[in-house]
Amino acid sequence: MISRLASRALPTRLRPLAYRAFARAVGANLEEAELELAAYPSLGDFFARKLREGARTLDVAGGAIIAPCDGVIAARGTVRDGALVQAKGRTYSLAELVANDVLATRLLGGEYVTIYLSPRDYHRVHAPVAGHLVGYDYLPGSLWPVNPRVAARRDALLARNERVVIELNSAQGRIAVVMVGAAGVGNITLTHGPDSASFRTAGERRRVELHDVPVERGAELGAFRLGSTVVLVFEPGHAALDPLEVGEAVCFGAGIGRSA
Repeated sequence: MISRLASRALPTRLRPLAYRAFARAVGANLEEAELELAAYPSLGDFFARKLREGARTLDVAGGAIIAPCDGVIAARGTVRDGALVQAKGRTYSLAELVANDVLATRLLGGEYVTIYLSPRDYHRVHAPVAGHLVGYDYLPGSLWPVNPRVAARRDALLARNERVVIELNSAQGRIAVVMVGAAGVGNITLTHGPDSASFRTAGERRRVELHDVPVERGAELGAFRLGSTVVLVFEPGHAALDPLEVGEAVCFGAGIGRSA
């Protein structure tokens, strides 16, 4: 229902009024939008808007790891005994999250950070470092809300929801950039592949090989149509994340760590 409403085109003259009202309600910054508000046909298009040029500055220091998106820190730590913290002590399995035994094994003991995107945030996702895209896995699942209150009550939420696992090879080793869908997310748009909606009807896992597509730090990887979550997991010994606090806000492009 939410997804259908978000994808419904609005009359052009009503779009600025509707999006301004929405922005006031959730605290979105309209000054960062790339286009005039009337140019976004639907709420989903508005959510997936690009930033205007110069709206963000990337941390370009040598070895910098940048926030791949806007949001707040939902969890941060080290993968221990094959598990990540979801919220308030609830854990879930790395192997179930990425559904790739080879990748999961490489990431055991590595650092991770989970970023929750609320309706107020910019909803595109970018590469945290420069590297090469190896491929991605579309994993079917539920579309439960992923806000911190629900995450604190529902076991293994992030490993049960529909998601796309983007595998990146870099100077910081292998990195999993996991885009987790949520209630109201019609689809996850991928810059280097088909949208997740194209796989949803079959309800089956799909692997797409990308054959080492080069990406720069900050290059766009995809976008959410509505709020959701990104989980970054790094290969051990290659990344040192900053001491980020749960609830701390981050913005795309800001430094969140360095190469180890």
